[in-house]
Amino acid sequence: MKRLVVIGFLGTVLDNGGKGSSRWERWRPTVSLCQHPELLVHRMELLHSTRDRGLASRLINDIATVSPETEVRRTEINLRDPWDFEEVYTTLHDFARHYPFDTEQEDYLVHITTGTHVAQICWFLLTEARYLPAQLVQTSPPGKADELRGGMAASSPGRYSLIDLDLSRYNQIASRFQREQAETVSFLKAGIATRNAAFNRVIEQLERVAVRSTAPILLIGPTGAGKSFLARRVYELKRNRHQLQGRFVEVNCATLRGDSAMSTLFGHVKGAFTGAQQERAGLLRAADGGLLFLDEIGELGLDEQAMLLKAIEEKRFFPLGGDREVSSDFQLIAGTHRDLRQRVVNGQFREDLFARINLWTWPLPGLRDRREDIEPNLEFELARLADETGHQVRFNSEARQHYLRFACSSEALWPGNFRELSASLTRMATLAESGRITLDVVEDELARLRFMWGGVQAQDRAHALLGDAADLLDLFDRLQLNSVLDICQRSRSLSDAGRQLFAQSRQDKKSSNDADRLRKYLARFDLQWGDVAGK
Repeated sequence: MKRLVVIGFLGTVLDNGGKGSSRWERWRPTVSLCQHPELLVHRMELLHSTRDRGLASRLINDIATVSPETEVRRTEINLRDPWDFEEVYTTLHDFARHYPFDTEQEDYLVHITTGTHVAQICWFLLTEARYLPAQLVQTSPPGKADELRGGMAASSPGRYSLIDLDLSRYNQIASRFQREQAETVSFLKAGIATRNAAFNRVIEQLERVAVRSTAPILLIGPTGAGKSFLARRVYELKRNRHQLQGRFVEVNCATLRGDSAMSTLFGHVKGAFTGAQQERAGLLRAADGGLLFLDEIGELGLDEQAMLLKAIEEKRFFPLGGDREVSSDFQLIAGTHRDLRQRVVNGQFREDLFARINLWTWPLPGLRDRREDIEPNLEFELARLADETGHQVRFNSEARQHYLRFACSSEALWPGNFRELSASLTRMATLAESGRITLDVVEDELARLRFMWGGVQAQDRAHALLGDAADLLDLFDRLQLNSVLDICQRSRSLSDAGRQLFAQSRQDKKSSNDADRLRKYLARFDLQWGDVAGK
């Protein structure tokens, strides 16, 4: 069997029973811990100050009387202020770091009954963090039942209880934690009973990270997939748990260019550029103590990326035109529909910034890849509209089934993802008479969607895939890209699309790889075949 070692402070009040024989009539926690026949203490590590040497010597002699097999080792620790948390924690941390623990041969208990309340808290924190590979032990004086059994209070060593910080061993606590985790996951999903397995795994992992970490989070997904919504839910979750006190600040980086980008993010001093007639704090400072959501972070310029990296790592940065640093302590969530790895290769995104924000990265699938989640989102959207308008709207049974058949079919493109689904339901709820969405209302809406998506197919697939970044393309490039995307949507494979697109130029080549040519063309826009293929 392993040897048992107890570590604890000398109790200057509780352990001090006096010098005479009357001390045996008093309960002393350190002595009592060695009096339990089923708890054989092989070694006691007794921490005390220099001025308590006399009391420590008397206590050691008394322990030898009741438990001669217990070895007592004294360690003198002199604290200037035993109620100073920083001093006590640092001292006990140093003790734990240098103590020769031998977990193969010995088990350890940390006695938390003695010492100041500050010392007890520090013991708990160090044990929970596994600086001390131990369990906590708490002792208490004998109660009435002990006195009746023993005849005298002094004849009983009192009681002790072991506190195992592995909470998974406590069924009731573990069950409660599981319920709380399920409630938190549901909160992140706004109570929507989502069915997509991949999305549910993302949310479960995100929940654990959100409550345990302040590191940057990166969400990757197409426009309208819910990146902004999820970032706000993370913020609300952390604020409800008192982990954040500041604001939720959101900015779409695709709208930032030039001096305006620097000023919007980092602020500026008066006179920094033409028109800067007064100082501006900037959004990073507005997010101090809160959460900053940078959507489409891949669209930031390289200069802004460099300043953002400094702000994330050091919590300090220079406003535009300023020579004095300002500070802001914020948590960052970034969103993008781009392949940031490819942008790093192309020199469009800083490798060091990508490494910094890529610690926790999750892909959010678009609506076309989560068709099983359309039905539960119907109820969520109708409930949201009821809260906003004060009017309850419901589907007729036939109308609901008809809408779902179309919405979940391959005919439904949903280029705007969940944002577009929300808009579709808003239109039907607005047009519904007497709070009922009828088959006629659904038919009108489906006709509207087919018309709009026909326009997407023929005119602007680029915006559906690239979002606001499509507006930055020259008209020539945008028209050409839309034509290519239209061919891709109607083709069976990458090679099939390539043969159609390069039919003429192929005749002048001895050998050609149409698929590779198309793949390289799409890569110019950070697109892959899986992003554009018809589904």
